[in-house]
Amino acid sequence: MRVVTIALVLLVLAGCGGSESAAPPKPWFPKPAASKFRGIVVPQTKAPAIALHDAAGTPVTLASRRGHWTLVTFIYTHCPDVCPLIAANLNEALRELHAATTGVRVLAVSVDPKGDTPAAVRAYGKRMHLVPQFRYLIGTATQLHPVWALYHVAAQSPQTGLVSHVTYTVLIDPNGKERLIYDAQVTAAKVVHDLRVLMHARQTA
Repeated sequence: MRVVTIALVLLVLAGCGGSESAAPPKPWFPKPAASKFRGIVVPQTKAPAIALHDAAGTPVTLASRRGHWTLVTFIYTHCPDVCPLIAANLNEALRELHAATTGVRVLAVSVDPKGDTPAAVRAYGKRMHLVPQFRYLIGTATQLHPVWALYHVAAQSPQTGLVSHVTYTVLIDPNGKERLIYDAQVTAAKVVHDLRVLMHARQTA
């Protein structure tokens, strides 16, 4: 079921980092008319494993996030268009959700093993004013490719230096299950709304 759901999403999500002359296709999702969520509800299946490291070399795993809400996205530091917007919006969501106390985190997985060096990621974090709860995960091509495959993210690096890749963000619940997916137009308002609804439901269950 997860493969079918993700396949529907990826059919319409444009990669970022394309040429400026080529407008990315508008994303489309089979969104339920009566949904109370801003993101797209997906079957509650176990999220694929992630085991990488950050710019400081600290190991980071999705498994260690059990008990907390996690947003997983795929970006790269040299992206000229979509990725900075995604990073900024998710970063703002962390601020509004008081991530330091609520435990919400973003795991941003690199799609550019050559360009996303520790130095590039540290500079990106400073430039984007990323909060500590925004974890930028990097690795070698050998380390990153299995994660991309599990999340159905195809990343291609043409000679232009840009990376064409599928762009989406998935919200994973404290039990390690996928709950919602957002397209490239994800906003802080959408994420904050959905997480507040889900957190409240969990607290009152």
